Amino acid sequence: MDRVPTGLLDDLRDGLSFELEEIDEILAVMAAEQAGERARDGELITARLGLDGERPETLTMIGARYGLSRDRVRQLYTRAVGQMVRRVQATGHPDVGLFARRYPVGWGDERLVRALLGETYVTDSDIAAQDLAYLKLRLAGHALMDAKRMAGFVFQRIAGWQQRGRWHPAAARPVEPVAGQLIPLLRRVEWAGGTAADLPELPIHTIDADDDARGHVFAESLGRETTFDTALEARLLRMLDESESVATFTERPVVAGYRLDDVERIHHPTVGARLTDGRVLLIDVVPLGRVAFHGNRAKLEAARAVAHDHGWGWLVFTGSRLGVPDLLQHSVEARREHPLRNRLAHGPLDWAEFTRYRENADLDVVDVTALALRHNWCWERGPFRMGQGPQLTGGPGSSPR
Repeated sequence: MDRVPTGLLDDLRDGLSFELEEIDEILAVMAAEQAGERARDGELITARLGLDGERPETLTMIGARYGLSRDRVRQLYTRAVGQMVRRVQATGHPDVGLFARRYPVGWGDERLVRALLGETYVTDSDIAAQDLAYLKLRLAGHALMDAKRMAGFVFQRIAGWQQRGRWHPAAARPVEPVAGQLIPLLRRVEWAGGTAADLPELPIHTIDADDDARGHVFAESLGRETTFDTALEARLLRMLDESESVATFTERPVVAGYRLDDVERIHHPTVGARLTDGRVLLIDVVPLGRVAFHGNRAKLEAARAVAHDHGWGWLVFTGSRLGVPDLLQHSVEARREHPLRNRLAHGPLDWAEFTRYRENADLDVVDVTALALRHNWCWERGPFRMGQGPQLTGGPGSSPR
């Protein structure tokens, strides 16, 4: 049996780098230039590739927003990306040298595919993995057909382990046990007081519930298939399925409404679980390097509020041994922290200025994530902007209610 590719990285911290952030920043600049010609193009590209720091959206979800079919969204997206690539090739702007260094033309297919899959796992971007792989390879200088072929390989690898029944006991090869990994996670739960409301037995049906980008895995403890969007989600579901501490669980059990930048939005937290001792907790999956992004913090705050309103515990699964409580306690030397902190007191930073401060202070992604949570910095993406943001009433980095 092909297992979910957690072996790529046992801890997402090992794969974090500001190079990945720079790649997204370059793509965001390209999307903004495309939006200058067609505003909707920029919105489609940003939503599809997750350039705002949130998880990429399915074509079905994007189509529902604009009243378009899934196929029409694909056509519009493909056209816009083609125009972006041609513009870069013709003008040399923005500088895409990083892509050539990170995905060299001289590398073999397998090495490139493994690198791209690793990035997909770290950024929780499985939904758009093929599109991201193709765009990265084209910007690195790979020929059109080579980029399509290798992006197709990335898609095949992901689709392979998403096939139905991959956790079924009849599988030919053993699966590495993960149940024990749940125990340290439970120590991070922020429990609510009062009596816990019942956990729904079945997930909420979303507009894109049947989109073919979603994976399906048979959960032995539930006696049914579960659905998930990414390998990181699948890893969590498998932990719950195998754990002796879990009585049952349900994907997308509730809806959390929230407001982001004056726009009303909804969020479906990843999974709810009832433990054998009767307690219930709500768990959201957001990868370690993205928990401090402005959009994700607003989303997680809403999930936390819903969990506590139901009398449930609340937890963020980051794919790392570091969770939100650990990040809040993460120590950064004052001499490295203060230059950036003092500069932010005078106004927001763009990518270029932030990079200078970050490099001079030798801050890595974990350092900046911890500081952003602790000091309530507003870390925006697509394009990058960091400032002293609006106060969040709860959620990661906020004081408990």
